[in-house]
Amino acid sequence: MMGTMGDLEVDNKSVVRRFGEALNNHNLDLLDDVVASQFVRHCQATPSFEVRSLDDFKCFLQEDWRAVPDGQTSVQFLVAEGEFVAFYCTYSGTQTGQWGPVPPSGKRFELDYSGVFRVVEGKIAELWVTWDNLAVLAQLGHQPPLPGKGAVP
Repeated sequence: MMGTMGDLEVDNKSVVRRFGEALNNHNLDLLDDVVASQFVRHCQATPSFEVRSLDDFKCFLQEDWRAVPDGQTSVQFLVAEGEFVAFYCTYSGTQTGQWGPVPPSGKRFELDYSGVFRVVEGKIAELWVTWDNLAVLAQLGHQPPLPGKGAVP
């Protein structure tokens, strides 16, 4: 039937939801069940941090959790097609620690981000993710505030 999602897409979205649960609960062990050992993350927003394995990704997450211990992701929507699951999410929290090159601010932020997972045989093999660094830096006070909607820069 046209327009209905197949079992593969339903299963892949379930894997991605479990991935989100692992992140929100800071549960690295759950990642072992849903992320491939040779996982690769592609991200222009963090060019100095390469992720070429599940272990690399766990290190990345631990650094993030130290900087933003109350960080939580809210899924706005997931769209699946074959082995791909696209997402649009909001990440919010308080930056209390060093976040890569960004010094602690003590401020709360809310950051929309999006991307695509590739799920192979029930595990996430690859991730393309992007977000607006200037928007989050402005919220943290490390960048001048961005113009409001309709404002001319």
